[in-house]
Amino acid sequence: MTSGRAWSTDELPDQTGRTAVVTGANTGLGAATARVLADRGAHVVLACRDTAKAEAARAAFVRSGTDPGRLETARLDLGDQAGVAAFAAAFLASHDRLDLLVNNAGLSGTVQGTTVDGFETQFGVNHLGHMALTLRLLPALVATPGARVVTLSSGAHRFGRIRFDDPHFTHGRYQAFPAYAQSKLANYLFSAELGRRLAAAGHDTRSVAVDPGFVRTGLGTKQASRAQHAVMWTSYRFVPSHSAERGAGPTLRAATDPAAVNGQLYAPRFGILGPPVVQRPARHATRDAGLATRLWDLSMTLLGLDPPAELTPRGGHLGRTDISRLA
Repeated sequence: MTSGRAWSTDELPDQTGRTAVVTGANTGLGAATARVLADRGAHVVLACRDTAKAEAARAAFVRSGTDPGRLETARLDLGDQAGVAAFAAAFLASHDRLDLLVNNAGLSGTVQGTTVDGFETQFGVNHLGHMALTLRLLPALVATPGARVVTLSSGAHRFGRIRFDDPHFTHGRYQAFPAYAQSKLANYLFSAELGRRLAAAGHDTRSVAVDPGFVRTGLGTKQASRAQHAVMWTSYRFVPSHSAERGAGPTLRAATDPAAVNGQLYAPRFGILGPPVVQRPARHATRDAGLATRLWDLSMTLLGLDPPAELTPRGGHLGRTDISRLA
């Protein structure tokens, strides 16, 4: 079920004076998102694992007419926690504001593997990498009035479950799609829990999630198994899909909609296609408000991070926010 009216990028407000970080901005949805934001006036940091590809994307944007002064590239490897920390430290040292963080980069259907820090690859990059990045950038986010965090989930979150006893699939047979679905459910739960904690701490920074629908991108193609390659080839051939430019609609609306509320999920009206609207997340993601808190606590333990001072609740009590109202 959906709520909210249809929307198009023609409604995107002027972004002049705003600073945005878009992860995975060298290709696909990230590139489409970054280019539109820059063309509307934002200063956009293209945060990518491969700096050569980031520079190539920047050059392509400039050739198509984007002001080069609005584009900056920086190396960010979400599969390396030391690299995440280095990126955040460099950003905070050189920028005095962050209006928008788009947690876009991701992997899908990868063969079994681990990140530099030993996390299952999809969970480690898609969820833990972005969570750590967001928490490390909180000083700039909460210092910027009206800042926003947009985290890309997927329709796959509806099939996911959090394996609290074995999030890295170290026991039993590894399955790529369940691992991906877990990471995408984690993306939504993190977004909702972050919004809850930001509100409890008295900040106006909002946190929302996105399901872009079915989009023709290169997501996971290099890391995918042979079976996943076959599934993607078949899907692109026979299932209706968006281009990356149209698929960026939910992200752009989530990034700029003045009516956005913490915990919301923006997605295509018809599930995999259509204009971006506010969709209801999976019931199992919102039925138990404690699920997001459990994931937060597990993730903080895995990351070895101290609780951010920026998320200290007013009055010292976090309380509970009923996210079941979104179901």
